[in-house]
Amino acid sequence: MTLALIDYGAGNLRSVENALRAAGASDIVVTAEAETVAAADRVVLPGVGAFAASMQALAAIPGMVDALNRTVREQGRPFLGICVGMQLMADAGEEFGRHPGLGWIPGTVARLEPSDPTARVPHMGWNDVTPVRPHPLIPAGEAYFLHSFAFVADDATDLAATTQHGGQVTAAVARDNLVGVQFHPEKSQAYGLALLANFLDWKP
Repeated sequence: MTLALIDYGAGNLRSVENALRAAGASDIVVTAEAETVAAADRVVLPGVGAFAASMQALAAIPGMVDALNRTVREQGRPFLGICVGMQLMADAGEEFGRHPGLGWIPGTVARLEPSDPTARVPHMGWNDVTPVRPHPLIPAGEAYFLHSFAFVADDATDLAATTQHGGQVTAAVARDNLVGVQFHPEKSQAYGLALLANFLDWKP
C-alpha cells in the first residue's frame, strides 16, 4: 500500500511522516509529483499557514489539483486532510479575503469568533474531540489544536466531530472517502497515532 504525503511547502511534513510511520505505515512517498499522487493507494494532505497561500502553492504544482480530483474524488481512494489540508477541502476560505478551495465538502473556512471573551484566537492547545456521529477514523479523545480559522460545513451530515473554544468548533469533517481533521494528529500523542492507524486500515 503506497501512501502519498503531499509536499507543497505548507506542512509539518517530517513530523507527519514520522507519525504515520509510528502508526504502522511502511510505504510513504513524500511527493510534489502529480503522477505519484495519481498512483497512490492513500493520500494525506498536511498544512500549516494561510488558506490562500496554501491553495496557491498546491495549484502551482503542475497537474496536482487534477490528480487529486481524479484519484480522490473520482476513484475514491482514502484521503486525510490535516489542519490547513483539511480546510482546503472547503468551497472557500475567508482568510485575507475570500479564496476558492478544492470544493470537495460544501462549506466555508471562517475566522473563529468565540462567544467567551477569555477564549483567545488562535485556538492553541489540547482540547477534547467529540464525535457527533460514528466514524471509523475518529474516536473521542484529546488532541492538539493550533488555528485561527475553522471549517463551517453547509451540510450538518458532513460534520464528524467538534471541540469547544468559546462555543462549538469543527474538529473533523467526513464524507465518503474523505476525512479532514482541524487538529494535528502528529502532535496529539497516543490519540493522534490511533487516528492515523485507523486511517491506514480504513476501507471506505
